[in-house]
Amino acid sequence: MVAAVLFIALVVTLVLNMPVGIAIGVSSLCAILADGRISSLYIVQQLVTSADSFPLMAIPLFILAGELMGAGGVSKRLLNVCNVFLGRFTGGLATVTIVLCMFFAAVSGSGPATVAAIGSMVIPTMLDKGYSKSFTLALIATAGSIGVIIPPSIPMVIYGVSTSTSISSLFMAGFLPGILIGFSLIVVSYLYCKKQGWKGDERKYTAKEKLAAIWDAKWALLNPIIILGGIYAGIFTPTEAAAVAAVYAFICGAFIYREFNIKEMFATIGNACNTTGTTMVIIGCATAFTKILTIEKIPGAITNGIINFTDNKILILLLINVLLLIVGCFMDTTPAMMVLAPILLPIAMQFGVDPIHFGIVMVVNLAIGFITPPLGINLFVASRIGRSDLETVCSGIIKFILVMCGLLLITFIRQYSMTLPNIFYRVTRGTAAMSILYLTGKKERIR
Repeated sequence: MVAAVLFIALVVTLVLNMPVGIAIGVSSLCAILADGRISSLYIVQQLVTSADSFPLMAIPLFILAGELMGAGGVSKRLLNVCNVFLGRFTGGLATVTIVLCMFFAAVSGSGPATVAAIGSMVIPTMLDKGYSKSFTLALIATAGSIGVIIPPSIPMVIYGVSTSTSISSLFMAGFLPGILIGFSLIVVSYLYCKKQGWKGDERKYTAKEKLAAIWDAKWALLNPIIILGGIYAGIFTPTEAAAVAAVYAFICGAFIYREFNIKEMFATIGNACNTTGTTMVIIGCATAFTKILTIEKIPGAITNGIINFTDNKILILLLINVLLLIVGCFMDTTPAMMVLAPILLPIAMQFGVDPIHFGIVMVVNLAIGFITPPLGINLFVASRIGRSDLETVCSGIIKFILVMCGLLLITFIRQYSMTLPNIFYRVTRGTAAMSILYLTGKKERIR
């Protein structure tokens, strides 16, 4: 009864075009009232207590870091480096855009932030070079979705918090899938640009000019190295890394590149606060939603129902992929991850799927939701920056959606996700064993 009220209320509120966070909160309240055992104040409590989480603090800090990078000149210098090395090839600007999005993803952790920061610089240039508006806007929208796959990633943080999975391991597992997706987009863009006759920059840069571009962007290039290197070296946690990223982006923009003044800085912080506020409301309501699911034992019931339906692992994973793709069309990544991760992970684990691997599967599936109507937020951001209508963006997005869906082979080939975490685990375990043996031998010598 309570489960029916919960999901029916959620569907009705979404159909009524209610904001996703509010829809989740209202449906949770309806379920509480139908149950009668829980106080209606539970929703209010969860809005406060859900934010009291150290790992979740990474989200506003990564959002702020992305905004500061875009406003502080970091993105502009990364663009210059990519253009110097890749701009002269066929469809050079398209390749530059994809590679730049991959660089920016290693700091911001957000798809829409990547589209906004990179699109504002790249879109006017591509249009001036003769690229069609539909292709340009679709490309930046799709490339921006890599922002949640290559670590650090806000959806990975949410998945880790929701399922008690190692966020550092999730970050490491996202590298190869993110690079694979980026490379696939480059190949498709190259073939399409060659067909259309869109050539690259005719100018060939000298070795001196290339070195000068790298030197000018040295502080920008160091940003992802410091963040990710610090996480994997055990110097700081992902949350502390987010704080370091924000501070570093501020120092680069304000003191090294001197791209923004006090007024621009406050405007940038204001934009980050707006995004953070919306995200945290969604997380608070989604936390209450998942707690109600747990109290009513709904995940266990769904798991048993699916297992009783079929015990074929491949079919189960296909059904999960289809479900995530459909949900991604209508729901933002954050609430979808908060709601579905606790439900779907037990099902996947019943069939021997590693929680880290499944986290990457969820992230990649929901990343496709960024570029699928009607809710694809990257499409809206790209159309706004490109000053165009949504239909123009959607007309060029089909080929990229097909490529992204084809890459769901990641679901069935776990090596893409688990190779780096497994190598890191073996190296760490071997280092620890060597240290223990060394210390033991030293003690024996002392004796």
